[in-house]
Amino acid sequence: MKTRPDQTICNLNWYQPDKLSKSGAAGLASSILIIMMSKSMQRHGCKANRMPVSHYSTLVRAGLLLLLVSAGVHPAQADEPQKRVSNSLGMEFVLLPAGSFLMGSPPDEPYRDKSEARHQVNLTRPFYMQTTEVTFGQWRAVMGSWFMMRWKGPENLPVTEVSWHDTQDFLKKLNELGEGRYRLPTEAEWEYAARAGSTTAYSWGDRIDCSRAMYANSRFGSKTCLDKRPGLLPDSPAPVKSFSANQWGLYDMHGNAWEWVQDWFAPYPQKPLSDPQGPREGTHRVRRGGSWYGQGSYCRSANRAFAHPANREITSGFRVVRVVEPDA
Repeated sequence: MKTRPDQTICNLNWYQPDKLSKSGAAGLASSILIIMMSKSMQRHGCKANRMPVSHYSTLVRAGLLLLLVSAGVHPAQADEPQKRVSNSLGMEFVLLPAGSFLMGSPPDEPYRDKSEARHQVNLTRPFYMQTTEVTFGQWRAVMGSWFMMRWKGPENLPVTEVSWHDTQDFLKKLNELGEGRYRLPTEAEWEYAARAGSTTAYSWGDRIDCSRAMYANSRFGSKTCLDKRPGLLPDSPAPVKSFSANQWGLYDMHGNAWEWVQDWFAPYPQKPLSDPQGPREGTHRVRRGGSWYGQGSYCRSANRAFAHPANREITSGFRVVRVVEPDA
């Protein structure tokens, strides 16, 4: 059979849709695709003839893709992680994208410490950050009980007086529930989440604001801030979500309770880093974010604190990361 150089030999009519699928929806979709592709190809000089089934399957998949996209559905989205997830304990997580940021503080930032040397960090993988600090209620749901209860208040207070080792016990039991994989954030992940795209001392600007964070002055030095939230307990952290979230939907990244992270404390390397994990060994673990019992400068995004991993302090809590699974 002679053909023009620009004419394609193909076959669409040789395969009958009802032989490919007996189901109504799939059969109808196949019929529509065959008709659409046959008409389109014939208009472009394509002669229907015998075609290998593998070629036909490829065309069917391509046609389905075109139909989905034209309907506003992008199949690639099926492979993308959900933006927000939660588990049966009521722990909520927001997806943070991979990205680069400047970690640490500029030389002219007030209250800056020499351990905050600014450097470029690249996080190559997305991760889920818990939207709040782990609460007493969530702790008890996982651990079964609590060995110290200083605060006589609601279950939505952040759990405190936990050591870094305690957080590892919690994570072990949480992972055994089979509802995802959990860990502490790295120090870099924590600051990336706290900044939420900002480069200022706090996620909202360069000045501490007692209407946005729970720190010592908002408890003891500014009655006006307390009057706006009469439900806050005296001399204790605030219930989670008492203050507004940052730009990425995370609560209390500044103040309320110090948050343990995974890393050992050490000076920052003076070079760009990708997915830093901190040193392999050390004597103290890093805590971030400041607390209800400390001054506002401790709540800066870049501020670093540390403590022995066995220490249980009334201001120490934590939040966790949920790992993004390949098929999430």
